Amino acid sequence: MTKRLRTAVLISGRGSNMMALVEAAQAPDYPAEIALVLSNKPKAAGLRRAEAAGIATTAIDHTAFDTREAFEQAMDVALREHEIDFIACAGFMRVMTPWFVSRWEGRMINIHPSLLPKYKGLNTHKRAIEAGDAAGGASVHWVVVEVDGGTVIDFEAVSIRPEDDEDSLARRVLDHELHLYPRALSKAVMTVQRQK
Repeated sequence: MTKRLRTAVLISGRGSNMMALVEAAQAPDYPAEIALVLSNKPKAAGLRRAEAAGIATTAIDHTAFDTREAFEQAMDVALREHEIDFIACAGFMRVMTPWFVSRWEGRMINIHPSLLPKYKGLNTHKRAIEAGDAAGGASVHWVVVEVDGGTVIDFEAVSIRPEDDEDSLARRVLDHELHLYPRALSKAVMTVQRQK
């Protein structure tokens, strides 16, 4: 079997998608090993969930740094100390600088709660409902300098019901994300492994 890629999951909050990745990676034939969970928020609930699952964690508070790049340099050091090969952003609420993106280009993915290229950025469910779309959803994409602009690896569409508001749609999309992200991470990691 090809060596599993040591993967870091970057989070800012509860870590729902992170836990889906941790659970998927317990399968012996899964191509990624979740080797680190890193958060920019020391009190993120996801850090405690990762620790309980036996995953190494680290918190680097972005507010302690004068610039985004200084924060990312500290993050990069931590990733290299843990011998990370690949990054999965899962609710990591920081926009990456070109410096960091170039360091990890082709080895970093993100999950976004819309059917890209529609609704990059924030308030995606509200925007989909207000536009009268038949479906919302989630996409996993390669991270590039343009926010939410990278090539989509995989996606799942979720029908928008007449009674939906942004909270009800978000809950249903999240249920799909928990299946989508492990599948997309596997695809992405196998792409990298084939290139080696």
